[in-house]
Amino acid sequence: MDDMMPWGRGTLTTRATEGEAGSSGGAAPEPGGARDLPFYHLPVLMAEVLEMLQPAPGKLIFDGTLGGGGHTEALLQKGARVVAMDQDDEALRHAGERLKGYADRFCALKGNFRDFPTVLGEAGVTGLDGMLIDIGVSSRHLDAAERGFSFNKDGPLDMRMDTSGPMTAADIVNTYDQGALEQILWKYGEEPQARKIVKAILAERVKAPIKTTLQLAELISKVCPKFSKRHPATLTFQALRIETNQELAALEDFLAAAPKWLKPGGRLAVISFHSLEDRVVKHTFQHQSQVWLDRPEWPAPRPNPDCVYRLLSRKPLEATENELSLNPRARSARLRGVERLPQ
Repeated sequence: MDDMMPWGRGTLTTRATEGEAGSSGGAAPEPGGARDLPFYHLPVLMAEVLEMLQPAPGKLIFDGTLGGGGHTEALLQKGARVVAMDQDDEALRHAGERLKGYADRFCALKGNFRDFPTVLGEAGVTGLDGMLIDIGVSSRHLDAAERGFSFNKDGPLDMRMDTSGPMTAADIVNTYDQGALEQILWKYGEEPQARKIVKAILAERVKAPIKTTLQLAELISKVCPKFSKRHPATLTFQALRIETNQELAALEDFLAAAPKWLKPGGRLAVISFHSLEDRVVKHTFQHQSQVWLDRPEWPAPRPNPDCVYRLLSRKPLEATENELSLNPRARSARLRGVERLPQ
């Protein structure tokens, strides 16, 4: 497999970053260098991820949401090899620069983590000792007004994590009918004021298309006055982001494919940031770690044909108070993990 992988050859595959891969033999980057880069994003639950995945020399770990490269760098520092993916070209360019000192043990490939079987298969990967996805929106996305994720900064109503994607949040807001918009806000945002917000959107877009983040945020604020610390547009923006990027469908596809790629004893860790994602992960892990199934109409319990995991923790791991003091955005992060059972 190593003969087919990009590391150690000085260049990346066509799916990878445009930056130079570098040729040094795995030495750590210069101290402080990563934080000096403009894209820097503070990864959450770092200690917990390392404890769960147990990276070490000889292990191959997949990071399906490379982002700023923080989790991947920590895995590399423990001696593991990492093959990573991200659908964001900007993240790939940044990570290629940040992690070029690990070129003999690291490669970055472009794609959505839901497509990892195809992408890794093309790269020659056949089995993994660990897998990680961090499915929250990154600080970089929130802070970059031009990406359209924030209701606090004016920018185009975009929200695409892959900027080559076919549909923006503005397309959804301006073309979906009333029923579809209401369903998105209820399902993906759990927004109790969905109907009122959608009616306001429909009335506004008749006059002119809704094109910017502040235009939409201010419209929502007018019909849903603020009653708490949370901005009235929070849940709507969450729902639109999930629909734009098909995030829950991507998560379900990834979880369905993961068991076939983990070696016996290999571990899978998933970080989520809101209840919809965490619920999908929780129910999937619970079902796939349940040895026996039982139903009232059955005379006796039956073996679960989908049992492939052992739960690593009954409850999700959360950020410590110390981490929250450094990174308040970690407050909603939840980490769940499983270990692949022997075949």
